[in-house]
Amino acid sequence: MNKSTNLSSAQQPMIVKYVETLHHGIQSQTLSRYAIGFVLRGTKYLYNGDTRHKLSRGDIFYLGVGHHYMENIPENGQPYEQILFFYTPADLQRILLHLNITYGLNISNEHSCENCRSRSYVSMPGWSSVRSFFANTNNYLREENFLHDETAENIKMTELIYLIISREDCCLKSKVLSNIDTARENFEQIVYDHIFRDISIEELSRLSNRSLTSFKKEFRRHFQMPPHQWYIRQRLMHARLLLVSTSKSISEIGNECTFPNTSHFIKLFKKEYGMTPATYRNRHLASIGPEAAEPALEPAEMREAL
Repeated sequence: MNKSTNLSSAQQPMIVKYVETLHHGIQSQTLSRYAIGFVLRGTKYLYNGDTRHKLSRGDIFYLGVGHHYMENIPENGQPYEQILFFYTPADLQRILLHLNITYGLNISNEHSCENCRSRSYVSMPGWSSVRSFFANTNNYLREENFLHDETAENIKMTELIYLIISREDCCLKSKVLSNIDTARENFEQIVYDHIFRDISIEELSRLSNRSLTSFKKEFRRHFQMPPHQWYIRQRLMHARLLLVSTSKSISEIGNECTFPNTSHFIKLFKKEYGMTPATYRNRHLASIGPEAAEPALEPAEMREAL
């Protein structure tokens, strides 16, 4: 079942607990803020192209701004549960300044690897203090007063950031500290906002207040490939999600993903995945068996336990 949600700062508080009682299949989510999450119960899969990364109970993860494809699976009749902390570079700058001035915390990070550079998400098993932190946060979220207390939220966010940055250098710490740059956040937000819009690279550079040459250089630095190639890949990834999770026609999917016509969509899809969209859908349906072969027609609702 496909679900597409947009989690913006205007719609969400800083700390959110999500509970899903049913397995809704692969979901598409668009984040306008960075997020740090923790799996309380069940199994979570994060998708990156053809790879699927498994997260289990007790794992902590980071999600960057933009589109994410994921699957949340309940466990033994119990709902899937996770907690997400949302933040902006301004939030992070404020917290780090507070930790530095008040406690003299020296903040540095020397870690860098392919995961940090190329993925918009990272994860790792939660260590003891993090597991205790999220268990306590889960209890706090049951209290009505906490849900409307901005000071309490800020204290919890500061504690979480401290637990991460006081840890030895790792992908999670690297991702969090890379988001202090507000200019970078604005650049990324403009890029992600226009994935499914018919817009030229020249117009994108104008919106980001950069020359065309500067825009292309910065884009490659952020996303490790030219703008046109990256946008095509993002649209094809979304098309693949729609193929396996909805009953929409090939032409409808191509149109929804901003391809100029169906034949062009089929040609690019085959070049990227080695088969036509129809073949890809049929192989997926055959692999999951007859009982689960009916694509979802209705989007699922995310149940928010707050």
